[in-house]
Amino acid sequence: QVQLVESGGGFVQAGGSLRLSCTASGIIVSINAMGWYRQAPGKQRELVAAISSGGSTRYADSVRGRFTISRDNAKNTVYLQMNSLKPEDTAVYSCGGGGKYANDYWGQGTQVTSY
Repeated sequence: QVQLVESGGGFVQAGGSLRLSCTASGIIVSINAMGWYRQAPGKQRELVAAISSGGSTRYADSVRGRFTISRDNAKNTVYLQMNSLKPEDTAVYSCGGGGKYANDYWGQGTQVTSY
């Protein structure tokens, strides 16, 4: 059974930073595409950042240069470091994993609010 458990969300002043963690079980993050998605109220879910099994990364234009996705293979965990947060980054952030687009499996999501 695959489980993705996010943590690290919260409230932060604009310009601040947060680091989200996604701890996986039942799936090996080092050999699967993993990603962070977000969904703001009234908007569609969007891909924020993804990391391939080979370690290449890609980002949404809106977060490139501010957010960094990484993984710790020993901890089977994926991270999203978010710097220079803006109010428009406010959303529920979810970890996705597996499949071509890192969306075969989902975590429960964690709220990030920048004010």
